[in-house]
Amino acid sequence: MKLNKRSMTHYALSDSPADHTGFLRTWGGPGTAPASSGAGRRYWFVLKGNLLFSFENRESRTPLSLVVLEGCTVELAEAPVPEEFAFAIRFDAPGVHPHLLAADGQVAQEAWVKALSRASFGYMRLVVRELESQLQDARQSLALHRCVSQKSVASCSKPRTADRSAPGPENGYFLPRDRNPNGSLEERGSRPMGRDLTEWELQGPASLLLSKGQSPVSPETSCFSTLHDWYGKEIMELRRGWQQRAKGSQPESKQQDRP
Repeated sequence: MKLNKRSMTHYALSDSPADHTGFLRTWGGPGTAPASSGAGRRYWFVLKGNLLFSFENRESRTPLSLVVLEGCTVELAEAPVPEEFAFAIRFDAPGVHPHLLAADGQVAQEAWVKALSRASFGYMRLVVRELESQLQDARQSLALHRCVSQKSVASCSKPRTADRSAPGPENGYFLPRDRNPNGSLEERGSRPMGRDLTEWELQGPASLLLSKGQSPVSPETSCFSTLHDWYGKEIMELRRGWQQRAKGSQPESKQQDRP
């Protein structure tokens, strides 16, 4: 790879913000095998984008080395000196030696490894693809939510047709339907005693009237007085028959009809 030294120097010394800076120890020169012993040399490192610059000190105006962080891996390593917080920048290219570096402490070591691992364009490309995928999923989810909401509003705005289906017969009679205070339909015959008399199920003496083609719950006979008269006639006839049987005599109506 060919780089313009003047352009790289200008970029390294420019006012553009650096991604990470700090002192690191290194063994060997750039691209050479690390030394097997010694305390290493301490340099000032500046990370800008995917470029890692090293300087003699913080005030130096000329970079000593440049590492392009593409196609590399950053991992922990062992330094020639014990108790050093070392890490290595390794490349897959044959014949390229790793860059062995060491921080002043564990916190600095972890910060450098994290920053260098995220510096390459390959990593940024993966991040952009993941963000684009999440954005696409969010747009599809939002579109689906809007579609469901519109369908729900449309279904609620449609007028509901009344239920005109006739109820089935119960005990041989068709019971009228009514709505309770909650708005739901219920059978009138299922209501308790004490309500409107037209809601009673017809049984007992009323069946005699029905056999004659009459109905005590018809609209014209729904008042209590009419019902009282109809049921009273039957009761009076039953009572008169019981009294006659008890006396062993004939009904008074027949005695009056005799000459």
